[in-house]
Amino acid sequence: MVNSAVLLRVEHTLSIVPKGSVISYGLLADLCGLPGRARMMGKCLQEIKADCNWHRVLRSDGKIAFPYNSDRGNEQRERLLSEGVVVENNRVNMKTFAWSPDLHTILVELKY
Repeated sequence: MVNSAVLLRVEHTLSIVPKGSVISYGLLADLCGLPGRARMMGKCLQEIKADCNWHRVLRSDGKIAFPYNSDRGNEQRERLLSEGVVVENNRVNMKTFAWSPDLHTILVELKY
């Protein structure tokens, strides 16, 4: 079980990621003030009850973390496609679609 304060930080950070963009588990952890805890982000996403834009979180290589053709993997792929994110071979081009927050977002909007 993950601390509720951590869950709130993860949920808040994901709410800032814009439509049509994706983020890696590692960068999500960094922006939540938890560097090196990418695996913890997966646990957090399992525990958050609300729809928290979980579909925008991918592995660092841009690959969908769910098994190919699984229900959750298909749902993630469809949700990304509906936002204009190109998914080919269960992978997203991170150079094109990865979100990189600007300085204002880092200093003002993110909560550590």
